Amino acid sequence: MVTRFQRFVEAQPRCFERALTAPGHVTGSAWIVDPAGEAVLLTHHRKLDLWIQLGGHADGDPDVLAVARREGLEESGLGDIDAIDPGSAVDAGVPVAGIPVPFDVDIHEIPARRHEPAHFHFDVRYVFRARSRAVVTSDESHALAWVPMEELERYTTDVSVQRMARKWLQLRTMVPGM
Repeated sequence: MVTRFQRFVEAQPRCFERALTAPGHVTGSAWIVDPAGEAVLLTHHRKLDLWIQLGGHADGDPDVLAVARREGLEESGLGDIDAIDPGSAVDAGVPVAGIPVPFDVDIHEIPARRHEPAHFHFDVRYVFRARSRAVVTSDESHALAWVPMEELERYTTDVSVQRMARKWLQLRTMVPGM
């Protein structure tokens, strides 16, 4: 998947633009954990009718970390979220001066609807810790829920969401204080 993603970005100079629908475009997602790191914030996405992580279109912005943060904040109503660098055990979950490495990447098909053809989202996912659990549902969601990792399958069986949960649980066991 990483190789396919890399080839897409290298071949498509307009990859961050939503108008690029063949084959698709880059999106950014936020895997937001609660302050204790025990639950993840999921949205019941209005258009897709699925429980998934928060995120959205880059709309021309090549800073996908900023896209993921913006979308996470807009869709959750949270006041702030802190990026966690899963690639650095040294920072123990505290944001570092450099740019955090992506937590996950995924390529998934979005079905056609209205005037938009079916296309792929080349999704870069970052992990964030919320400072509180106070959320406000946006127009893009039916609902938001803080879901304990052990209850995730009650909300979604999406392979990529389950993969991120496994990655988060592994990261928590490897780095004290996560």
